[in-house]
Amino acid sequence: MSPKSPIAPIVHPTGLIGHPDKAAPPLLKVENLAVSYGRIRAVDGIGLHVEPGRIVSLVGSNGAGKTTTLMALSGLLPLTAGKVAFAGEDITTLAPELRVARGIAHVPERRRVFAGMSVRENLVLGAYARGDAVDVASDVERMVALFPRLGERMGQMAGTLSGGEQQMLAIARGLMSRPSLLIMDEPTMGLAPQMIDLILDTVLEIRRQGMTVLLVEQNAVEAMRLSDHVYIMRLGRIVHEDSGANIDPERVKSFYLGADA
Repeated sequence: MSPKSPIAPIVHPTGLIGHPDKAAPPLLKVENLAVSYGRIRAVDGIGLHVEPGRIVSLVGSNGAGKTTTLMALSGLLPLTAGKVAFAGEDITTLAPELRVARGIAHVPERRRVFAGMSVRENLVLGAYARGDAVDVASDVERMVALFPRLGERMGQMAGTLSGGEQQMLAIARGLMSRPSLLIMDEPTMGLAPQMIDLILDTVLEIRRQGMTVLLVEQNAVEAMRLSDHVYIMRLGRIVHEDSGANIDPERVKSFYLGADA
């Protein structure tokens, strides 16, 4: 079941609200991105575009370079080569906290909530770069509307939540920075089927409200169902891309297995 209470509409740096516009310039533009771990080239010259108001996914087998790509886009890993532009500005060398201030929020894999802090404290921490205390308090209530379970556990330590509840908290904490782009890494990892449906419905809901999402999801079928555009990664490279509506699941399987296009 989809969440019933929407979050506040989000205005992108492009000025767009809500539905994607095919004529809009990319919110995120990545060119020839490369990341190395010592002599190992984990990501090898990839390029991708994310238009405002869309869900774009990266899919691929374990070790394809998906998480490394997201970390590089968030400024958490240095680039070996390439360029990253956000809202028309070069952010290639920008520090992670400055990318947050520009409008990029990253929900990492395995949730990584602050276990020794309460649910409310985790949410408020997500707005650390903001100085509008009244609006922050209002946004906490919006997160409770989006995730009612969090409202029942506001004083509870985050480390005592279930896995699904921690994922809700991680997403809500990311939204507290009022981003234009929400980067999500494996949001359904390790969750029960019912909770997976809830999290994926939430991704669709926040997109409906105008959020742009760059998603890494191990379940390629679900990622294709959700996404406006899909990039397939293998061994650090993008080997295929297409719209979510047109991409062929059988062809995706062949890429996972290493077959040629």
